[in-house]
Amino acid sequence: MIGIFAAIVALVFAWSVSTYNRFVRLKNMMAEAWSGIDVQLKRRVDLIPNLVETVKGYATHEKDLFEKVASCRAQSVSAGTVKEQAAAETALTASLRTLFAVAEAYPELKANENFLDLQKSLGEIEDQIQMARRYYNGTVRENNVLVDSFPSNLIARLSGFAKGDFFELEDAGERKAPQVRFN
Repeated sequence: MIGIFAAIVALVFAWSVSTYNRFVRLKNMMAEAWSGIDVQLKRRVDLIPNLVETVKGYATHEKDLFEKVASCRAQSVSAGTVKEQAAAETALTASLRTLFAVAEAYPELKANENFLDLQKSLGEIEDQIQMARRYYNGTVRENNVLVDSFPSNLIARLSGFAKGDFFELEDAGERKAPQVRFN
């Protein structure tokens, strides 16, 4: 009888350790995934001043737009949480769309090699951001399922593991990467 009890205790202990370690792995994967998003967002933020300066050379009377883009860029850099970052990215994407819409009115700008290179780089970065978001959200989903599922939710509560926030854009229309190609 003692042997059966010891075996049950050993199995419960092994399961608990395994589940705890899975939570630790997912927590680290979420941090790694967020780091991937952060790197791509930083690349985009670093590209924006060059883009604005190039457009400024042609569209000098668009001061309000340039200030809006700079403000949105600053919000993106200073965002602290996943929700703040998502809100900042929504605003930044909208301001970039406006910037490219203004650029449409300047044929010389659309033909500028520097502008075309920046445009291409931004498109590539947007693709990388989308992939990084997908990976992050997949990791958060896996963590959240484990946090909510019985009996792993017991380990989560005892160990302080919590659900993660998905990186979602506020406006459903913003879910697409901005169109940055002029044809």
